[in-house]
Order: sequence, then structure tokens, then C-alpha cells
Amino acid sequence: MPESLPLCPLADSELGAMLSIRRFERAVLDLFGRGLIRGTTHTCLGQEYIPVAVESLLCRDDEVFSNHRGHGHYLARYDDPAGLLAELAGREGAVCAGAGGSQHIRRAGFMSTGIQGQLVPVAVGAAFDMRRTGTASLSVVYAGDGSWGEGVVYEALNLAALWRVPMVVVVEHNGIAQSTPTPAQMAGTIADRCAAFGIRHAKVTGIDVGGIRTTLAPLVAEVRQDGSPLVVEFETVRLGPHSKGDDTRTSAELDAIAGRDWYPHYRAAFPEQVDRLDAAATAGIRAVVEDVLARPLIGAGRG
Repeated sequence: MPESLPLCPLADSELGAMLSIRRFERAVLDLFGRGLIRGTTHTCLGQEYIPVAVESLLCRDDEVFSNHRGHGHYLARYDDPAGLLAELAGREGAVCAGAGGSQHIRRAGFMSTGIQGQLVPVAVGAAFDMRRTGTASLSVVYAGDGSWGEGVVYEALNLAALWRVPMVVVVEHNGIAQSTPTPAQMAGTIADRCAAFGIRHAKVTGIDVGGIRTTLAPLVAEVRQDGSPLVVEFETVRLGPHSKGDDTRTSAELDAIAGRDWYPHYRAAFPEQVDRLDAAATAGIRAVVEDVLARPLIGAGRG
């Protein structure tokens, strides 16, 4: 068991959300391995705390734009594992009637896509409309470090700075873009790239959700008040493969990454709470899997 980090206690609802996302992602990989889900999927194992921390700073009228690794973003916002799993499995009750699959989800206040960087300019447009209409809403867009090689991201940041739009870019910097480590695919730093546009940048290196919220709350409030964009870069880890089973990292690399996982640190700090909530999350996701797989396939029996 790792040495306990100084972590702020979390409400059952927040820690339970992190654990539920993890159990959902584990279940998804298992179902893919058993051939019960087709297509592709990209799990957020190791990054579950990020959307839970971010969601605690958002309002229901805010717009969230996600990416290919977006299950956690959706579940932190809607707590709808059945609808999402049905979408992945093509079963009745799917959030997008089976048309979106793992990567392309649309629901009021939420959109995801599998194209790198695609929704950053869309988020700018949404934020521009928020500024134009005088609402207090935010446009929040998630992007991995690999997206920072896409030109459209810089076109979007240029407009965001010029138009002073209320947008927060959440960068989940997990150190690897598909199978390419950051040093081999990114020159310079994200902070320096933001500085080139005069956009504020904040870097988060810890896993303490309470501390993250305390640090980011005034920065996000400032975006709401003055309409200036903000980039929040989370230094995190990706425990699982890029997609399904395509992980090219060595055992030593994976062991080092596992040591930075939030789960064992929270369990060391709050053993009773984590064990209790993890048991509930495991049982809950198991029940969701059984329910969803018992549903008819979308379109089954239709002529």
C-alpha cells in the first residue's frame, strides 16, 4: 500500500463518482474482450478524478465539449452509466439511439467527438454566443496533449483571446499521444503556447480533488466574470491502453504509472470510505451491465 498523500476528505457523492467511472471503464474493457461491444473505445482509467473535480465548478447551463476519451466526462456530468453503456452496446435506451457509439455523444449541455481538436473551435463559438447574449455560462472543452499538434486548436485559441470568450480548456496531459510519448510529439510547453496568445494557464500536478477545487474555483469564477479564456493543464496518467488492447508501453513504464494512480492513494488515506463506496460502485455497474445486455438490440425485430 502506498504512503498516504495529504488528501482532502471528499463527500461520498464525489468519491463515489470517481469509483463508479473506474468500474464502468473496467467493465467496458471486459465487454470488448468478450466481444459484447463492437467498434472502438478509449477509457479514462487513471484520469477519473479530473472530470469529477471540474464538474464541481460547473453549472447546469454550462456547455461541456468532450473528446474521444470522454466516458468520464459524460458520467461526471450525468451519472447515466446505463444510457452510455447502451450506446456502446447498441441496446435500447442508448443516449443517442446507438448512432454515436463510444466517441460521439450528444445530450443537452454535452457533446463529444473522436476527431482530435475538433470541438475546440466549436467551444469558442459557443462561448462567443454566451458573451454576446450576456449569460453567465461557460464553455468547457477537454483536449488531450496530443491535440496540441493540431492547427485548428491554435486558430481557436487566437479567436478566443481576440474575442475574450468565457471558455475553459481542460488539458488532460497524460504524457502519451496514442503510442507516442510527449517529448517525441510536442515541442515546447502548453504553458508557453498559451502565453503566445495572452491566455491564462494553470497547471495541476496533484490528485487531491478538494485542493484542485480550491485552486481552480477563483480562476473559473474570473472566467465567468470577465470573459477571458483559461487553459487548465492536468498532469495525469493513462493507466489503460489507447484503445482496447493496443498498449505499447513496457511493464516497467506501466508500473511507474500505476504508482501515480489516484485510487491507491485515496484508499490509503480513506480506507473505510473507499472500500464501502467501491463495493457499491462495483455492484452498481455490474447491475447496469446485466440490465443493458438483457435489452433488445436497437432495431431488432423491425422490418
